Amino acid sequence: MDPDGDVNPDTDDLPLRANTNHILVRHYVLDLTVHFDSRVISGSIVLFLEPRSGVRTEADDDLAGESQDGFTSRFQDVDAMGGGKKGLGKTTTKVEKMSDKTESQTEAEFTLVLDCCDLDVSKVEEVDVTSVPAMLSHFPEVASKKSVNPQAAFIQNLISMPSSRWRQQHQLFSLCSRAPGAPDGSSLQFYRDRWSLQVRKNGVTSPQEFPCALRIWYETKPAGGSVRWTKDQDNRVCVYTAGSPINNRALFPCQEPPVAMSTWQATVRAPSECVVLMSGEEQAVPTVDGDTHFLTWNYYVTMPMPASTFTLAVGHWRQVTAEIPPALEKGVRDRTDYGTTAKLGATSGQWTEAECVSGLGSSSSEVVKGSPLQACSGDHTTCVHSAFCYSSLEDEGLSVTDYSGMGDDGISCSHGDYPCRFTERSAWSQRVIPHRVFSPACLLQKAQMGILKLLPQCLAAAHAVLGVHPFPRLDVLIVPAGFSSLGMASPHIIFLSQSVLYAGSPGLKESSLSLCGSRICHEIAHSWFGLVIGARDWTEEWISEGFATCLEDIIWAQAQQLSLKEKKEQFDLKALLRWRRLFDELQNSKQELQVLRPNMEKTGQVSESGSSTVKHALNPEKPFMQVHYLKGYFLLRFLASQVGEQQFIDFFQLFVKKYHGHLILSQDFLQMLLISFPDIERKGLTLSAIYADWLDQPGIPKWLYERSAVWSQTRLVEEVKAEVVKWILLSQSHHGKGRKRKRMEPKVNYKELTSEQLVMLLELLLEESEISMALLRALQRTYSLPNQDAEVRHRWCELVVKHAYTQAYGDVENFLIHDQAMGVYLYGELMVHEDPEQQALARRCLSLVREEMDQSARRVVEEMVL
Repeated sequence: MDPDGDVNPDTDDLPLRANTNHILVRHYVLDLTVHFDSRVISGSIVLFLEPRSGVRTEADDDLAGESQDGFTSRFQDVDAMGGGKKGLGKTTTKVEKMSDKTESQTEAEFTLVLDCCDLDVSKVEEVDVTSVPAMLSHFPEVASKKSVNPQAAFIQNLISMPSSRWRQQHQLFSLCSRAPGAPDGSSLQFYRDRWSLQVRKNGVTSPQEFPCALRIWYETKPAGGSVRWTKDQDNRVCVYTAGSPINNRALFPCQEPPVAMSTWQATVRAPSECVVLMSGEEQAVPTVDGDTHFLTWNYYVTMPMPASTFTLAVGHWRQVTAEIPPALEKGVRDRTDYGTTAKLGATSGQWTEAECVSGLGSSSSEVVKGSPLQACSGDHTTCVHSAFCYSSLEDEGLSVTDYSGMGDDGISCSHGDYPCRFTERSAWSQRVIPHRVFSPACLLQKAQMGILKLLPQCLAAAHAVLGVHPFPRLDVLIVPAGFSSLGMASPHIIFLSQSVLYAGSPGLKESSLSLCGSRICHEIAHSWFGLVIGARDWTEEWISEGFATCLEDIIWAQAQQLSLKEKKEQFDLKALLRWRRLFDELQNSKQELQVLRPNMEKTGQVSESGSSTVKHALNPEKPFMQVHYLKGYFLLRFLASQVGEQQFIDFFQLFVKKYHGHLILSQDFLQMLLISFPDIERKGLTLSAIYADWLDQPGIPKWLYERSAVWSQTRLVEEVKAEVVKWILLSQSHHGKGRKRKRMEPKVNYKELTSEQLVMLLELLLEESEISMALLRALQRTYSLPNQDAEVRHRWCELVVKHAYTQAYGDVENFLIHDQAMGVYLYGELMVHEDPEQQALARRCLSLVREEMDQSARRVVEEMVL
């Protein structure tokens, strides 16, 4: 049996190879050092394992029965493909040793399979936890018994410690991770193929006999798919985890299937001028690492989560404060020019300790100050402030939700034992969790005017809509320009693209904050849907993205304190814009990529060992499709229309309370909804009907066609249509005029439009086959289009390209360089018209950003341009 089945991992499905039905990683301890000079992360990871089953499968027998030639050739293939050389000799020795036995001996042995790619593994060893004195004192009952396998008994006791003793458990994990290897000094046998690391121990035939604590020594590869080595907007080196499609398997060997939920802790050493941000429940306080020019950062989590949610970012980030230190602000103004493609200098103004501490308070936030951290290395000084921002509820003027009755609905936690915020009464009223914002120095002011300003409002609004914040703190990081999407949410940390930053000048309307606010709300919503409640089958992305898209509107409306009428109008306008986007996408995509539940009745099923594949995960078209966002959002809008908007929001709270800490499938949500609202099932809305209309079929459900006609006639849309008529009349007034005749533009009173209305206006103008250059000039000037948010600028660039408005090609170039997450298909527009000047523009922009682009985006763009 081929463990990868019939998949083509280059173009289609992603293998999840870990045999999670046999053995589970319950805790990871990482000890890593970041090397910017060689672009690798090196160190070790200790895995604490718990056996699940002693049953062997056909897959195990096939893996065990490979010939020596099979082992060696597969290993050499993967290294030739990855280009890795360091550690090759050591690892090949292990492969040969593993294969140097009779077939009958090999067939009897159990294999631990971990998801792994693009890693150079040099050694795997068993950890001797019996040598840790603290284990003997904490578990004297194990020490006093002469157990056949004391190692396993100690680890099982450690893993099973109650959540009330999590700090002791954390300390014991740390001590055990530093224990020496097994007394006999022998390394375990292992080999690595393209997608996995496989480990065996001589004579071990079942998961129960397999070592329960392993240490793996390894280093990442510079081109590994899980980490991005690049430069930030200040032209300073940085590295961050890339998330999908292969998640974290090229950062550390792990079990990637979502069911393999675990806790983790990490020690990360990085140059002293850098900041290390990571998924972790407490803010890390760095310490000096001996006599080196490195600082050591420690993070941990106590809520079991899939390994794919682990996030790391290391760079020369600055904390965004309520006031930018004057010297730094001047330096940023002098060095930053967003209208050019020049790279910024490698040096930047440094923060003094006094500047870091000052200016953090404002009328809308109160800061709880800790000790400022300062670590010096030569002329470099990093000041990482230990203070979080806390919101002042009175100053925000936001309504306070009473959660005193939350414990009376008969729903209690049903997840495994861990320190859960949903059981802490103090967490119910914590409307705004402690939060910080980080960015490169040149973007501090924009991040301050947008993200830092909006974050408390959005956090408070999310609490009002969904209840208890699942995580105790939040960091937000503005990632480099090559980041592949507008945002990514992970436990305790959100990555945001610079495209969502405040786009205008202080004099512009605050409606230009709409994209920033909506995206913040979208990523915050993932704390509930995507993180604390996750999809059990990754093919059901709509459970995460559809829910977050729906909730971003609800939370953002709450943050703006809109009236019911204003909220409905905003919802309807956004729904129409999304409908247009979905309709266009479905007209131009393969039907197989339009299905929200591509595995259909097989969703959630895995092989006997626990391995599976993620359908379409490596399809190069997939990352640029939004069908799971949009079609999932419309399904939820449809369900809300059946039960009532407020009742639907109330149901969200009940669902979160019941299912937090769990992995779910579509039916878990839909069945609870149908049980909670029996009237809709009596009207014919059944589980099978929802599957048939929304989840298992390509195309657009009938309800959506009907509803879109209603959205297109709402007040905000009619206002836009009236403005479009004015602009078309202006365009027509310029057609046919002689070149020498003085063109007098008629005086027209144009209505002020919101950002969403501007997007709609430009989309409607894009449908016109011909418009005059005068119209384009007037549009640009009237709405100050180059200073609008990225959604507006994207439509403006499309208009510029369609009508070859050469005077605004600088806007297109600026967009392709600074808004890479959104500009992929703009390259296609530049190439399709076969205009030499436009094609030259596309090639020039690609050459400028090629090295920093996301790999998937670069592949798609290169196919268009080269």
